[in-house]
Amino acid sequence: MGWDEGAVYYSDQAQVLGDGTAAAASRHSVLRKFKEFIRGFETSKNTFPYREGLLHNPKFLAVDMEDLDAFDADLPSLLRSAPADYLPLFETAAAEVLVSLKSKVPGDTGEMEERETGDVQILLTSKEDPVSMRSVGAQYISKLVKIAGITIAASRTKAKATYVTLVCRNCRNVKMVPCRPGLGGAIVPRSCDHVPQPGEERCPLDPWLVVPDRSKYVDQQTLKLQENPEDVPTGELPRNILLSVDRHLVQTIVPGTRLSIMGIYSIFQASASHRGAVAVRQPYIRVVGMEETNEANSRGAAAFTSEEVEEFKKIASQPDAYKYICSKIAPSIFGHDDVKKAVACLLFGGSRKVLPDGVKLRGDINVLLLGDPSTAKSQFLKFVEKTAPIAVYTSGKGSSAAGLTASVIRDSSSREFYLEGGAMVLADGGVVCIDEFDKMRPEDRVAIHEAMEQQTISIAKAGITTVLNSRTSVLAAANPPSGRYDDLKTAQDNIDLQTTILSRFDLIFIVKDVRMYSQDKIIASHIIKVHASANAASADSKTSKEENWLKRYIQYCRAECHPRLSESASALLQNSYITIRQDMRQQANDTGEAAAIPITVRQLEAIVRLSEALARMKLSHVATEENVQEAIRLFTVSTMDAARSGINQQINLTPEMANEIKQAETQIKRRIGIGNHISERKLIDELTRMGMNDSIVRRALIIMHQRDEVEYKRERRLIFRKA
Repeated sequence: MGWDEGAVYYSDQAQVLGDGTAAAASRHSVLRKFKEFIRGFETSKNTFPYREGLLHNPKFLAVDMEDLDAFDADLPSLLRSAPADYLPLFETAAAEVLVSLKSKVPGDTGEMEERETGDVQILLTSKEDPVSMRSVGAQYISKLVKIAGITIAASRTKAKATYVTLVCRNCRNVKMVPCRPGLGGAIVPRSCDHVPQPGEERCPLDPWLVVPDRSKYVDQQTLKLQENPEDVPTGELPRNILLSVDRHLVQTIVPGTRLSIMGIYSIFQASASHRGAVAVRQPYIRVVGMEETNEANSRGAAAFTSEEVEEFKKIASQPDAYKYICSKIAPSIFGHDDVKKAVACLLFGGSRKVLPDGVKLRGDINVLLLGDPSTAKSQFLKFVEKTAPIAVYTSGKGSSAAGLTASVIRDSSSREFYLEGGAMVLADGGVVCIDEFDKMRPEDRVAIHEAMEQQTISIAKAGITTVLNSRTSVLAAANPPSGRYDDLKTAQDNIDLQTTILSRFDLIFIVKDVRMYSQDKIIASHIIKVHASANAASADSKTSKEENWLKRYIQYCRAECHPRLSESASALLQNSYITIRQDMRQQANDTGEAAAIPITVRQLEAIVRLSEALARMKLSHVATEENVQEAIRLFTVSTMDAARSGINQQINLTPEMANEIKQAETQIKRRIGIGNHISERKLIDELTRMGMNDSIVRRALIIMHQRDEVEYKRERRLIFRKA
């Protein structure tokens, strides 16, 4: 019959003690009702969904509890109160209906015979609200529950016996014992039921040997489901619960997916823990149906209605579509138009390409926002986290290399190693927002080099050698080393990141807090207006609808549109790139030092990706010259400006100033011994007390720093290296 037969078998035994015939009759009538439901349930459109569903896919059948309720109100209540008894009946009914629906086949003797009954898995779905994981307690044991959460780990697939074949070691008697479903085991009888012949010795106690090869198995996998972050009460740690899935639900879920599951709340004997406590059992949920919630967060392809597609195409065909989409990006932030345009390009992304020799070129755009505090950098990151179809937000100080890429963890029960994906792996196909990028430890920052360019993460730890995909865009926010952007310093000192990581960012924006009367006035009125209108809760649903619209539009564009450059656009881009390289070479010759941000072939690819993203916003399959010009403009106002920013060393110094700087250097060297530390603030205060000019001392320190005579440590402490 079913794989759940064990539970039915034992409950039957218990019922026979009372009124056996009545129990059997009621079970028979329930079986008949289930059959009628599968055969005869008709929707309002005069279709038979379950009958056709079985013929279309004979392996499993998804049943909606609301349909079952509409057909017969008793059936759902029976399933909810005793699912372990009635679900196997439902599966048997489905298998029998399937046989009756299929045509007969000729048997060995030539006569027409019915096909063998296959195993049909029933998957239950329901529109009811999920129960909180914290409120599921002892009163739910052996009942049907619905809970929602996010999967954090998935085990490998194991084979679970449904029937165990036993052989008596004395008389070779064979017996098949059903296994309890889920994480339960089989109950092996103590004695053999063979009646000994005269002269034959009796079978001893516990004579049974298990024959694994002749037992029946199904696939089984265990998942760990954790509460959704928004459901966790303040100050509490998120709870998690064990799930057991089998047959067709196995290997359908990857960690990081949001689920709502229907399952039977069951218990099992935990092996090592609670040796003394006999009556203590570990709860788990045996899943009998699951659905991925909020398809915007799931990995599956989202389904778009024809009305939505029509609306998307209508918006894309408008001449000001680009402006309209950029106005939807972080509307609560005033100004920063170019940053908004860059964030829009990042959300839509370029096209990913696979060359004939198997080399993959990334299509994702990486953006770095560098600048003063309180310039809405983190606000952009939070907006992207909400709007991108898949997004992970992480802060630099609290992120380690393993947390960003992947970590190898040893399973406590099976003692085997398994991989747990970090932020870059969980956001595959989406965006990773990294705040406080400059506060990350350098060795952790190196870990994301490969993820940003090759879009894979290679791991060779604890005997596991593998490559994980991390096709993500990176949006990072960082402060300059001194906290604020200092115009007195060169670009090299302001952007205190290695060129290796800077070249991986397609756009680098320097966001400055400019003090201008007119602008400050407008910003102040904008912020006050935002705060004043924030308490209007009625408009809340409208904004979330707009956010959702943008999310759906991004998803649609990414799925449907893969633009390529036109020939004229390619020629324009080629000439522009050569000009930019010449300008940078000229600047390097003039100043005598290389630019802080290198302009390499990666930057050429960045402009290509930006052009494709701009074309994708309008659902165009060709990136035109107009797109390339806008991409070059964005690149010029961001990365090129950043490369040219700050003062150059060759500032015309008057002889008097040069003399004063020399004196300041001498005083600084006297003040600090080699290898000693001192706070920059304290040093400047002491020298100004001696009658020196504040800016002269700072200039002297910058020059000494460039000559590598002094070094800045944490919290702006100076260390004197050599005389």
